[in-house]
Amino acid sequence: GVLDDTLELVLRSLLHGSLDLVVRSTLLQTAGQVYDRNVERRNAECHTGQFAVQGGDHLAYGLCSTGRRGDDVAAGSTAASAAALGADTQAIVDRGVLKVGVKNAVQGFSFQDTLTGEYTGLEDSLAEMIAEHLGVDVEFTTVTAATRGELLDSGDIDAVLATFTITEERKKTWDFSTPYYTDYVSVLVEDSTGIKGLADLKDKVVGVSSGSTSARALVKAMIDEGVLDGANFDADTFNADTWKDGISFRQYDDYPAISTALSAGEVQGFCVDKSILAIYKTEGRSYIDAEFSPQEYGVATKKGSDFSTVCDDLIKGWLADGTIDQLIKDNGLG
Repeated sequence: GVLDDTLELVLRSLLHGSLDLVVRSTLLQTAGQVYDRNVERRNAECHTGQFAVQGGDHLAYGLCSTGRRGDDVAAGSTAASAAALGADTQAIVDRGVLKVGVKNAVQGFSFQDTLTGEYTGLEDSLAEMIAEHLGVDVEFTTVTAATRGELLDSGDIDAVLATFTITEERKKTWDFSTPYYTDYVSVLVEDSTGIKGLADLKDKVVGVSSGSTSARALVKAMIDEGVLDGANFDADTFNADTWKDGISFRQYDDYPAISTALSAGEVQGFCVDKSILAIYKTEGRSYIDAEFSPQEYGVATKKGSDFSTVCDDLIKGWLADGTIDQLIKDNGLG
């Protein structure tokens, strides 16, 4: 508005040295007063939910927890402050782009339109909101369960939002935010196989995603159910490629490939988180009557990065103010 224009004119004049010292001093005081009034005005609007944060404004004024994005989804967070950013986070701001690894074929979480190239889903929205908080653009890189950790380690991406299940083992390698979604593992089967439950999977071949925890979760569930004796099972050393005791697995690079293998009879089950299976539950297919191994998804970042704290604070804020619950509903996940 007028106050902002006045402030800009004053600063331009000072920089170009076109004013005498007395006038400079007077205008500098005026500039300070204008700035103070702007801060007071924006802070007041923030508390009433009228001020929508855009770009880098959060650096001067902070994000308000009641703020709204253009699509009326809350983007504010109590996590933001005018405090100096950590070196890792500042590097992202200086670059002007937040690089995020996402999946491209998981409806509701992250799905890429093959015509437009655009990504849509819960995880894409969260990535965009984190970028908005930093005042930078977002760049998506398609990842799989097998590649997401490698790309994070190499620095090709700054964060992973790709149905990345939080486990104690993985927390030794990467940082994870507070979970933004909790799911359960199950198995999808062709009705023609007659498979109904865990017991029916004995001596069958099940398709899983490379690098996922699904195979281990299924074996543990079968042991807990008494279908397998579990004599050779060790959760820490479990390997889906070598496990042959009562059930075996084939690993695939992506979910569509597992679905195709199920249709072709290469595997008798498709095991992964149930919200993902829902995409492939077409006519003639059913879930077995078992859900197991709660899967908590979090934002993964480099171990020890100060950006990890930024992501965790934002996720906590969006959980507290209902933003994530609304996104879950908007994307058909709840």
